[in-house]
Amino acid sequence: MTPRVKAPFTLAPESIKAMTALEASLAASTLEPALRELVKMRASQINACAFCLHMHATKARADGESEMRIYLLNAWRESPLYSPRERAALAWTEALTLVATTGAPDADYEGIKEVFSETEQVQLTLLIGAINSWNRLQVGFRVAHPVDAARVAA
Repeated sequence: MTPRVKAPFTLAPESIKAMTALEASLAASTLEPALRELVKMRASQINACAFCLHMHATKARADGESEMRIYLLNAWRESPLYSPRERAALAWTEALTLVATTGAPDADYEGIKEVFSETEQVQLTLLIGAINSWNRLQVGFRVAHPVDAARVAA
């Protein structure tokens, strides 16, 4: 994979600073860290963003997330490993990541309404918007994820 733009984040520093500030505000929200990482990974799966998948799977593992929940995330509807709150967030993530196709269905909104406060609904929606923006930057500019040299050599 050949990067399209070298160091894209250095070319729009004020905008990246604003995105980073949004991320910091969401990290301080009432949304659980594990839920935030699941949402980021699910959107990144849909968008085929290897950079963000690498980053958020690594962070989730460091925060104690189980390997099995990471492996099964793409099939979360068929797995009992996710809580009702996580399921609602993942459905909303899919609906908004694919909004041109889904139109953000009422059923998915009703799902988050049952388990998230209105403030959390807005925080969750901002989180989904942010990861989709990061995915578009990484995929659009072909930014490669870090590679463990020992693994490549094996």
